[in-house]
Amino acid sequence: MNEMKNILRQGDCLDVLETIEKESVDLVYLDPPFFTEKKHSLTNRDRTKKFSFDDIWGSDIAYGQFLFERIEAIKILLKNTGSIFVHCDHNANHIVRGILDKTFGTNNFRSEIIWSYKRWSNSKKGLMPSHQNIYFYSASENFKFNPIYTSYSETTNIDQILQSRTRDDHNKSVYDLDENGKFKHGNKKQGVPLNDVWEIPYLNPKAKERVGYPTQKPLLLLERIVKLVTNESDVVLDPFCGSGTTCVAAKILGRQYIGIDKSSEAIELSQQRLSKPTKTESNLLKNGRGSYISADKEALALLNGIPFNPVHRNKGIDAILVEQFENTPILVRVQKSYETLSEAASLLLNAKKTKQSKKVFLIQTHFNDLFDKLEPFEGLIVLQSPSLQILNILQNGLTKVPGSTVGAISEA
Repeated sequence: MNEMKNILRQGDCLDVLETIEKESVDLVYLDPPFFTEKKHSLTNRDRTKKFSFDDIWGSDIAYGQFLFERIEAIKILLKNTGSIFVHCDHNANHIVRGILDKTFGTNNFRSEIIWSYKRWSNSKKGLMPSHQNIYFYSASENFKFNPIYTSYSETTNIDQILQSRTRDDHNKSVYDLDENGKFKHGNKKQGVPLNDVWEIPYLNPKAKERVGYPTQKPLLLLERIVKLVTNESDVVLDPFCGSGTTCVAAKILGRQYIGIDKSSEAIELSQQRLSKPTKTESNLLKNGRGSYISADKEALALLNGIPFNPVHRNKGIDAILVEQFENTPILVRVQKSYETLSEAASLLLNAKKTKQSKKVFLIQTHFNDLFDKLEPFEGLIVLQSPSLQILNILQNGLTKVPGSTVGAISEA
């Protein structure tokens, strides 16, 4: 068995699994073909190598038989304290769940984890898929489990954190009080236990971690699984290791690994990644989704009534209109209190150039240039905000507004 630790093996996992000692593995993670009935291929970043695999089965019976044989062979390798995680999506989750129920028993089902992520939209009619399923089963009731805690929600009442709770005569949860009617402090709390919906970003095309392998999963996802049910020096097995993400996660966390794949290219790629592990940190997970919300709410309020998409983290644009002009985006920027109209225009025009827009709107909110004179630029339209228009009218006299009804009313 020692020879089978920290090793990659090429071949059909059904054959290689027979060479592994029974009840010697602590965690098995499977990311098998998803029954997509397609051939998947992708090239690496420098386009020197192409990775591909077939996911064509012809029938759910053929796919189910393939998976059932391998999961049965995996079961006997798991320790009594071990767990298995099987990754799938809507194409085959009904097949995978049935096989796992039959093999491990419904009593050993632990969780259906929803891996949620944001992806670019496509033209498919209907709701855009933005999650995959990971089924978590254990070999027995005696499975290892290391609780992971997350932060409390921003809306959590502080009393729920500080005060102890109990059940009243009607079995309703209430705050626990002492004999004097004062609340009791609760025990120390580490946070909220991890739930079964995991929002972990999908690997973007520019991520340092991305190697160009189809269906590559982020290390952050695999690290969470490994931490959840294993301890240091435990053995982690991936029978469809692909680009080696599971093995890399195991190595980083001080676990031992066994990776198997039919493709020699996949094994070679896994070896390269293991020799120099690279992980892309997620600012979304580190700082929270709220840290990305930087759109100017006051500026966007001026656009109420017009369909638009707010823009975050861009100093030249506040919004992009849903409507387009000559098949190019229409950009909008609102002059800020700390800048002149010329400065605001300069930033917007730079964005116009880089985004290849043909029409942009600049909303002027105050006068702080010398007469706020701005040279005309093709495609740039400058509008005054409603408050600035009112101020302008007040300064020039209400009765002098051309085409307005104010003069008529005041004269009456």
